[in-house]
Amino acid sequence: MNCKDTAALLKGWDNILVLSHASPDGDTLGSACALLRGLISMGKQVDFRCGDEIPPKFQYLFEGLSLGGFTPEKTSSVHIMSVDVADTVLLGKLQEIYQDKIELAIDHHESHKNFAPHRWVEPNSAATAEMIWLLLKELGVTPDKQIAECIYTGITTDTGCLRYQNATPRTYRIAAETIEAGADAAEINRLMWETKTRAQMEAERKILDTMEYFCGGKCAMIRIPQSILRETGATESDVEGTASLPRQIEGVKIGVTVKEKEDGTVKISLRTSPPVNAAEICGEFGGGGHAGAAGCSFPGLSLEEAAEKMKEACRRYLEKSLSK
Repeated sequence: MNCKDTAALLKGWDNILVLSHASPDGDTLGSACALLRGLISMGKQVDFRCGDEIPPKFQYLFEGLSLGGFTPEKTSSVHIMSVDVADTVLLGKLQEIYQDKIELAIDHHESHKNFAPHRWVEPNSAATAEMIWLLLKELGVTPDKQIAECIYTGITTDTGCLRYQNATPRTYRIAAETIEAGADAAEINRLMWETKTRAQMEAERKILDTMEYFCGGKCAMIRIPQSILRETGATESDVEGTASLPRQIEGVKIGVTVKEKEDGTVKISLRTSPPVNAAEICGEFGGGGHAGAAGCSFPGLSLEEAAEKMKEACRRYLEKSLSK
């Protein structure tokens, strides 16, 4: 499917439930909220679900958003769709409920699994929010300040404030259009990139103390055990941004973050520099993402066991790439 096909499909739906992925970031939430607002302006009944709580810093995306016009579990004519979800496993605790009910998936991950009968997937889009902006235009929606700020949030968070290699000329053009439509880019960037709680700062200090280098300095790894969150009072969303820290070190091609979640699952986040493909490394363990950013999970393994598996995977990847 393309943008036009997706718009035609949505025009024929009246009751729409939008799903975001668990451990929600600015792109999945910004995309969802922008789309929900646009659909409401068209007279649609909408609702929203996410497997995890919405982090406080993203609450502004939902201000004034009128949800719950119907009860999805009790309404037979509900159409269910997902935004920025590459695989139903990423729905978290919602997976069991909705994995076989999703009719439409809008996503930008190259590792997208075909779980919905209708799919609009653009791996070259820096953020799903880019696609939602184009979709709203196709639907005839005139973006207001709130929609524009939702879209800008998705773009800035998935491009590292327009610093990452995934940002394209179209990304910059759409970002500019959102500002022209009223988005306060400076304030959103301040909230996303320059505002931290004291607990978050203390957690980052302790996390940096776990930094380890391997593969001759080409790889750097940090660990985030639950004990750090307990000691500092930081939340899991507070430490999401730490995944970018290891890659910022000069000479590091693969930055690895090994995080222990509350349920004991160990989550891996990879951030890489060209020519290393993070999605290829994580794909070995059933994960995925993009060339520069990807992730996977290791249920049943300890933090140290998962760390060792990722070390070996990185070593194998670098040995293979260097031998070419």
